[in-house]
Amino acid sequence: MARNTINKYIWIVDTIERYGSITRERLSELWEQSDFGNGEPLPRRSFYNYRNGIADTLGIDIEFNTSTYEYYIASDGTEATNKRQQWLLDSMSISGMVSSSADLSSRILLEFVPSAREFLPVIIDAMRQNFRIKFSYKSYQRVNPQNGIVIEPYFVKIFNQLWYVIGYNIADKKIKTYSLDRMSKVIITNDTFVIPEGFVPDEFFADCYGITTNQDEPKKISIKAEPTQAKYLRALPLHPSQQEELHDNYSIFRYKMRNTYDLRERLLSHGSSIEVIEPPELKAQIVDELKKALQNYKKTAD
Repeated sequence: MARNTINKYIWIVDTIERYGSITRERLSELWEQSDFGNGEPLPRRSFYNYRNGIADTLGIDIEFNTSTYEYYIASDGTEATNKRQQWLLDSMSISGMVSSSADLSSRILLEFVPSAREFLPVIIDAMRQNFRIKFSYKSYQRVNPQNGIVIEPYFVKIFNQLWYVIGYNIADKKIKTYSLDRMSKVIITNDTFVIPEGFVPDEFFADCYGITTNQDEPKKISIKAEPTQAKYLRALPLHPSQQEELHDNYSIFRYKMRNTYDLRERLLSHGSSIEVIEPPELKAQIVDELKKALQNYKKTAD
């Protein structure tokens, strides 16, 4: 499909999303003022063709409200679908803005993200058909890659600009997480699988921050943040369970989460701007890591 057609799809979806709901006449006026319209309105037949193309290509349905004569982006109401659709809309909107700003390319600086284009489509295809996948994996803890890993791919997740596949490892007989940027030789096998009854991907990391988990029970976690850091935590909560207790010169943020590696790494990244209050074992782990870091600097100074 021509890139220009995809860009038109993106413009239509993004415009309807920004307005919430919009009449075809108003959409046509905005189209006329856009780079795609070139001063011409959006023909009725073209809009209907684009609407069908958006549904077929992007999986986004544009519905019509017969009482207001307005179009809107449809949703099935589930949280997982809403998150996925919002991510897609945000990604498309940004992609459209960047691609239409070639004249500003030297002033739009993008962050490098390891590509998942090679294996993500393969894994998604395997998920769609419920086929096991086989691959090699270069773990950071191993010198040589591990070959012949076979998993049942349950779902994929993106975290810190990296894609991960989470699935049942046949040899180890447990659910494990693999980063796509460390995978190679990914193939779809002929062996099918069935996701266990009651398994909900959205709940797998529900009590965790990041991509790591464990068998521990979720615990009450409290951290003290100075005013500036508190603003960042309000803007980008660590976890849906986040609650804030305001004080004059600081805030206490409370959570219910598992104590995981990713959580400790995130807390350590805030340095002296936060302090872990509870639980005691998490506080002790953070203090221990900070002491080790300080000892490294002392060695360098000596």
